[in-house]
Amino acid sequence: MATVYLAMDIRLDRTVALKVMHRSLAEDPDFVRRFIGEAKSVASLSHPNVVHVFDQGTDGDHVYLSMEYVPGRTLRDVLRERGRLPAREALEIMIPVLAALGAAHQAGMVHRDVKPENVLLTADGRVKVVDFGLARAIEGGHQTKTGVMIGTIGYMSPEQVTAGVMDARSDVYAAGVMLFELLTGRQPYEGENPMSVAYRHVHDRVPAPSVLVPEIPPQLDALVLSATDRDPARRPADATALLVAAVEAHRVLPASPRDSGARPAMTGPVSAASPTVVHRAEVPPANATLIHSHTEMLTSPATSAPRKRGGFAGLRSTWFLVGLAVVMIAGVAVTGWWFSQGRYVKVPDLLGKSVQIAKAEAEQRGFAVKIGPAENDKRVEEDKVLRTEPAAGADVLSGALITLVPSAGPVRIAVPNVVNLSEADARAKISEAGLTPGSVTRVPDSTVQRGLVIRTSPMVGSKLKEGAKVSIVLSAGLVMPDVSEMLCDQAQGVLQQKGFNVSVVQQTDNAQPGTVIAQNPPAQAEVTAGQGVQLTCSKGPDTGFHWPWERQDDGTGNVQPGQALVAIPNVMFKNVKDAVSELQTAGFRVRVRRIAGSGAVVAENPSGQAPQGTRITIWH
Repeated sequence: MATVYLAMDIRLDRTVALKVMHRSLAEDPDFVRRFIGEAKSVASLSHPNVVHVFDQGTDGDHVYLSMEYVPGRTLRDVLRERGRLPAREALEIMIPVLAALGAAHQAGMVHRDVKPENVLLTADGRVKVVDFGLARAIEGGHQTKTGVMIGTIGYMSPEQVTAGVMDARSDVYAAGVMLFELLTGRQPYEGENPMSVAYRHVHDRVPAPSVLVPEIPPQLDALVLSATDRDPARRPADATALLVAAVEAHRVLPASPRDSGARPAMTGPVSAASPTVVHRAEVPPANATLIHSHTEMLTSPATSAPRKRGGFAGLRSTWFLVGLAVVMIAGVAVTGWWFSQGRYVKVPDLLGKSVQIAKAEAEQRGFAVKIGPAENDKRVEEDKVLRTEPAAGADVLSGALITLVPSAGPVRIAVPNVVNLSEADARAKISEAGLTPGSVTRVPDSTVQRGLVIRTSPMVGSKLKEGAKVSIVLSAGLVMPDVSEMLCDQAQGVLQQKGFNVSVVQQTDNAQPGTVIAQNPPAQAEVTAGQGVQLTCSKGPDTGFHWPWERQDDGTGNVQPGQALVAIPNVMFKNVKDAVSELQTAGFRVRVRRIAGSGAVVAENPSGQAPQGTRITIWH
């Protein structure tokens, strides 16, 4: 189903196992939907014998799980190396496996693929179960055809083979088969093909392990036969019920040479020294002398009557075993009292709640609370609880410390400055920042050469979610600015600032003296940087010309008084919005023209004085 990589989580600086689903599965939307749902369920399952799921996601065509890395090997590796295991050791592996399955069953989950390959053993003796729910995700996908069974045939329950249905009792069946394999070194059914094995699961009864290995205790026979009953109703209801039986079987398991399991049974006369080796492997060396004496008394065929030393040692050994049993029973009783008196409580589910509300709720329940560093997350809002450590539902001591990890919300990225870059460079820079290049438009511009970026939308510096689109506005070409009606000295300054080589000629005209009346190249013509520009400026009208607000003849020979003049505010270099407001407040009409692309006024005409209502043009 997948390839597993050893990976480094660079955000939390920890080693993880990264399981990447095969492409054929990732292309199935139904599988992906079920896979995400199962991953969420497993992530909520906090148990020391379950491999934790840290994260799930997609990256292009890849669907992956980020999981706890468990250094060690699988139970299948152990079976290949050692064959069958001693009875006690087999139970000590099965008990944590059943504890993990039991936690899942109580949470409403079914593993569906219990087998040695899905049991991991660490070098320090920990047992972990992996791959909860993946079989179910595959079962519902489009890849699965009608009549196809999903699972491992050697561990399939009869109801799974015949009807394709599974519940907690199906996991119990598979666990019983796995215990049989641990005890005997082989699966209960073998056949030439998978269908013959499936047939035997449905029609045969799993034999008792002692049929193959006679020294296996009857308690383990009963455990295997109960778990692998063909009728689900006669099996333990779930893994927790089987766990209780397994713990009891382990408790009463006889401590005898037969417990070694891997050694062949001894036949014929036994020397006094032979059992000594067996016992020394099972008790502390300090007891070796005592056990040796006891063994000699019981097994030596040359001894006709107990020796004093042997009898005394036997009595001491008996009392030692009785005392040990009393201590074990007391330990079980104290453990039951400890749990029943509420010493352990479950971590409450605080996910998605406000951090402060969650902190107050946890403290009200008696927990100590620490707020950890916030982490970015696409789904959980800022300042809401992203996760808790330990996770919700975990059993902890009353009053234990809970760490609340807040969400910092989605990653926010500033739009990079790509002005004056080419389209290709701008798109690359936007992508490198973690954003997505959006639509591209082209507009004429008097300041930026053709093909270079004028601006972006949203503007440079805006904070966006990771992957958000940024639109690009390109220059359709460097065009000649329109400086007509501008005062000549202001126009010359603006054009020189843009890099043009400006020359000025004067001409008699009725326009206001010092005003641009013509330009070459004309406005909006495409030009190149550094190109020569000629401005024609008015040097004033011939005699007899009057401005509209000056005293003048009304056409009848009578001279009428002009309108009252008002000072025009000087708004040069002010913000355009403020300049417009100031001029309008003074009673003037305002026309705004764009030439430099800045937010400040670079030219104003007319200036000085004019009647209220006169139109004032400003350039920015």
